[in-house]
Amino acid sequence: MPDVRNCKRCNKIFNYIGGAPICQDCKQLDEVNFKKVKEYLYDHPRSSLFDVSKELEISVQQIKVYLKEGRLEIVGSEGNMILECERCGKSITTGRFCNECSKEVTNDIKSTADQMNKSMPKTEEVASKRTNGMRYLNKND
Repeated sequence: MPDVRNCKRCNKIFNYIGGAPICQDCKQLDEVNFKKVKEYLYDHPRSSLFDVSKELEISVQQIKVYLKEGRLEIVGSEGNMILECERCGKSITTGRFCNECSKEVTNDIKSTADQMNKSMPKTEEVASKRTNGMRYLNKND
């Protein structure tokens, strides 16, 4: 059964298939806007977030999304006030986490996955329990 939702941007009803909860039209507009930002920065390196937003009429929030997705990076700005690690608050240039927090989160996920794998019974154990506990019905009854 399809997952029908309202687009978070334009409120249009669409068939949600994963990712950002926005319709195809808004996704295409995002791609067009991203290309504009990318081309502008190519022609005007070291432009500020606010300059790009004003010049291209693309919201600061949307440009921050591109930064958080790792599609853009802040250059030449030590201690920027635009993007912070979502875990520790340290100033970062792209993505959602600083390098240290990213490594810690990755290690935590791996550790949890390892613990889950250790606690789950092996396939052979599950198969043997199924056959040992199986009951058969007599057709003649």
